[in-house]
Amino acid sequence: MAEEQEETGGSGVASRTFRALVESADRKFARVRDLPAYGRGHAHYFQKVFKAYMRLWKYQQENRSDLVAAGLNRWEIGEIASRIGQLYFNQYMRTSEARFLVEAYVFYEAILRRRYFDGANAKDLGVRFKELRFYARFLLVSLILNRHEMVQLLVERFRAVVDDSKSKFREASFKEWKLVVQEIVRFMEIETAYKSSRPVRYCALFDSHPASRPYVARFHAKKVLKFKNAILTSYHRNEVKFAELTLDTHRMLQFLEWESSGSFYQKQTVESVYPNFPVAPQENGSAVDHSEASGLIDINLAADLIDPTLPPNPRKAVLYRPSVTQLLAVMATICEELPPESVMLIYLSASGKSSQGTVSRMDGPDGSRRSSKGKAVSGSLREQNNSRAENLSNGKAEASDYYSDYLWLGPRSNGGTNILHPGDIIPFTRKPLFLIIDSDNSHAFKAVGLARPVLHGAERGEPVALLLSPLRPSFKNASFVNSAIHSGSQFTFFLTSPLQAFCQMVDHNTSDVDTDDYNNAEETLATAFSQWEVILCTSRNLDLVWAQVMLDPFLRRLILRFIFCRSVLLFFSPPGHIEECAPACVPQLPVSVSAGSEVVRSAVLRLANQLNVAGSFHFNNTC
Repeated sequence: MAEEQEETGGSGVASRTFRALVESADRKFARVRDLPAYGRGHAHYFQKVFKAYMRLWKYQQENRSDLVAAGLNRWEIGEIASRIGQLYFNQYMRTSEARFLVEAYVFYEAILRRRYFDGANAKDLGVRFKELRFYARFLLVSLILNRHEMVQLLVERFRAVVDDSKSKFREASFKEWKLVVQEIVRFMEIETAYKSSRPVRYCALFDSHPASRPYVARFHAKKVLKFKNAILTSYHRNEVKFAELTLDTHRMLQFLEWESSGSFYQKQTVESVYPNFPVAPQENGSAVDHSEASGLIDINLAADLIDPTLPPNPRKAVLYRPSVTQLLAVMATICEELPPESVMLIYLSASGKSSQGTVSRMDGPDGSRRSSKGKAVSGSLREQNNSRAENLSNGKAEASDYYSDYLWLGPRSNGGTNILHPGDIIPFTRKPLFLIIDSDNSHAFKAVGLARPVLHGAERGEPVALLLSPLRPSFKNASFVNSAIHSGSQFTFFLTSPLQAFCQMVDHNTSDVDTDDYNNAEETLATAFSQWEVILCTSRNLDLVWAQVMLDPFLRRLILRFIFCRSVLLFFSPPGHIEECAPACVPQLPVSVSAGSEVVRSAVLRLANQLNVAGSFHFNNTC
């Protein structure tokens, strides 16, 4: 009897201590969860939370037998591990450090493989919601890591759990969870629609070209800027998304990261990193969960899973449908913290409004079904541009020049709170900016026909680099035009996956292309990029705005892919509609890499011939 009381007492003490540690860790977790996902100065909060969960995890390892005797459930261990995974993911979103993303994956995969939520109380709705949140979070991490096989497995299990929940918890609504399943299915259908033999992330094996590398190494500019920070956001009605990550920001997020050349994280297993992670009982009962466990939470363990030779990723603030005031606040914070001699990239994907009216969209490259008011719009635009150009050439820029056009960053019913004007960006030009505007009103930032663009020349200290999308997408398949937003932006697709975007534009099914032929097309494109890189690095006419960022591999890759995109769309567009169908850059890049230059035109022609789609282009078009 005394021995039983002693055991009960030991279990009770262990259980009370464990619960106290859980409550303490949860309180700290709640504080950091609500911190903004941008700006520096929050690191000490995360260290405290990590330390709290390390203490909790270690305690449950060392006292597992007593805790089990006191009634510890397997799902409670899974919930702790899930919280740790969530912490790592949140830290990745704040810092863009790959090791945190990998750590999150390791913990989530361990929960899945050990089946911590299997066999949970079938009548406990709260536990079921924890399980559903685990699947949704693991899906997001797997998606960003491009673990598509894992995503497919998780989708099947997630759907099964949602269906099971609907039958077992009839009093609760699972409509939102069903929508989450639909979101990820739709996302993956588009994400995997076109064959890809190369990663979106920067891979030295494919994106650093041996022939042009010496020219990049010798390149010298009067001023060199380092790329350290980026803001990514998009807003379109019914845009493809999963959780709070839209397809466009997902593509750009990956584009601005390094690819591990050794694919370290794909070759590692949970056992190799956490050899004594608590193991779930197998169906035959051979493995037990109550053995010793060492699953020590140490943020340095990810060093075994990532490539230590890679530089750090640029920090990215990914904003999901922010209000304009929130966007401007984030821009102000990051500008304030921007290190000297650094540039900030701002990516905005949104629909907009032109004060001259909306440029009509066409169904296909032949210009059929063009709006009858197109000519009237064009005439009005030219007339107003001439008037505004005269004002600017006389140094009479008016406030209306900066605030007459805008982008929508939210529902139009909310009026001005969701409107972003080009003039709103001007105060931040005290620091160097690299601006990508992907919109049907992107030219609001260019003001076609003016003596000088709206932003360029109005800066408060530093000239802005601008990459501006076409006013409308171009597709051979007419049905793609009206559904372009529902399958992601064409311009963003060209910048992040140029060959896939090319194939989508000409309606070329990559699944029907022989693997060798597809790889040859990739090589054709890589050779062209290498040639253009040499031209840019040796040009005497390269504007300082571009020259000062040429040494950054991410921004240089953006410029090269923009050159490709501009030329492709120029030759694909029907004559007379080039202005609204082609992207633009401010300031201008050298004429030697213009859309119609022989070195660029010949590369596009060669690629079109290689894929047997040259008949879809108008190679007699002129700039």
